[in-house]
Amino acid sequence: MNLPEPVVPLTVTDQMGRRVMVPFPPQRIVSLVPSQTELLFALGLGARVVGVTKFCIHPAQARNSAAIIGGTKNFNFEKIDALRPDLIIGNKEENYREGIEQLARRYPVWMSDINTLPDSLTMIRRVGLLVGRKEAADRLAAEIAASFAVPAAPATLPSAAYFIWRKPYMVAAGNTFIDDMLGRAGFRNVFSNLGRYPEITPEQLQAAAPHHILLSSEPYPFGQKHVAEFQAICPDATIRVVDGELFSWYGSRLQHSADYFRQLHT
Repeated sequence: MNLPEPVVPLTVTDQMGRRVMVPFPPQRIVSLVPSQTELLFALGLGARVVGVTKFCIHPAQARNSAAIIGGTKNFNFEKIDALRPDLIIGNKEENYREGIEQLARRYPVWMSDINTLPDSLTMIRRVGLLVGRKEAADRLAAEIAASFAVPAAPATLPSAAYFIWRKPYMVAAGNTFIDDMLGRAGFRNVFSNLGRYPEITPEQLQAAAPHHILLSSEPYPFGQKHVAEFQAICPDATIRVVDGELFSWYGSRLQHSADYFRQLHT
């Protein structure tokens, strides 16, 4: 006879410094972040994930086995209430404060706050502890860290601009996870002196004169049809469409990022 795991209270601190009391181990988890949904499944917790967002596309079965509770910026609170979650996992940047505060009045809500690779590794380890998969999460974090342990980068890196949106043009600038990933991928972000995700004019791009222009596959679906548009602005730049998930997803998908980054220079 298989008996259910005993549930006991566990008080933890999330990456925003909030104290959260969670039934341990949680049995009904709602994930509000695609990266963290994929992580939960990678840790073998798919059966406990009862709610996800419409953007939680990895793994493919996530949106079939769990209820869709809206987007990352617009939650369906009635659907979440119907799921009776004992843990909700969100993120400071990807979710919105008012919605998180409303959920936190009723449920344990654990929040991540990620701007660098070390932040993401800490998140993986803490989520593993939180959901009762500490050893698996520690092993995953160690494997990701090892994959990025390469020889020191040269003193001068080729410059790059990383575009996330079109009409208006928007780039990933300083104090973002993508900015950290660009450095680890062997590029110097020409817009790192700007904050977060600024709008950029063609004139600003011409003045910055990056050696490389990277067009992300998400959130805007850049494709090869957009290359000529940027080549007209910066004729001397090397322009390519890159896998945005490998630059911006900060969960278990990071297992594949370092190898991908190395291929960009071959």
